[in-house]
Amino acid sequence: MTDTPAPVSHPAAIDVGGLPYLRDAKGNLVPLAAIKAQDLLMDETVRRLLDRAQALSNLIAAFKLEAFENVAELQALMAQHYGAKLGGGKGNITLLSFDGCQKAQVQVSDLIEFGPELQAAKTIIDECLTEWAVGGAVELRTLVTRVFQVGKDGQINRAELLMLLRYDIDDPRWKRAMEAIKDSIRIIGSREYIRFYQRPTADGQWRGVTIDIASAPMVRPAADRG
Repeated sequence: MTDTPAPVSHPAAIDVGGLPYLRDAKGNLVPLAAIKAQDLLMDETVRRLLDRAQALSNLIAAFKLEAFENVAELQALMAQHYGAKLGGGKGNITLLSFDGCQKAQVQVSDLIEFGPELQAAKTIIDECLTEWAVGGAVELRTLVTRVFQVGKDGQINRAELLMLLRYDIDDPRWKRAMEAIKDSIRIIGSREYIRFYQRPTADGQWRGVTIDIASAPMVRPAADRG
């Protein structure tokens, strides 16, 4: 009498009449035994990587919370000792190790959106550029084109827009346009970032400690390098 092979297990298997099935991308139930070996191998690889990625994501989230709590505790201790809050405007703060080779920076960035006044500013600016001498306004015209060119995410380039405010042009219409830009700015919240840096010596070049997997350097064993 031959032994009946044990059914292949799968974390997403659905029991149908005592047999394991998997649901495909279209929602259909497919017998596990009918799925190609390479597809099962790919499925296993993706699930294993995702499990590890989720674990790392949870670890980073916990570390981020702990890091902000540690900085807040330090600020509270400093405030208690000196009677003043540690940190600059908007909560920005830099912490430095005693040897000057490691630092942690907390930065607070305003979340900005622009109101309808911005369209009024664009109309006035276009009027100015149309009337001004073409030769003298080429650079400014190029900047304005970039400023009001909406990106893929539907957002106006904030940095380019704020550059317009630096132009000191003695024309009442231009000044009205700049006021309209200022009035259009809405601060809708803020976002906190914490970044870490280190360097070999106190006068060396700072290098960021990468936590983002997308920008982390790929380090391979020497045997794998060509």
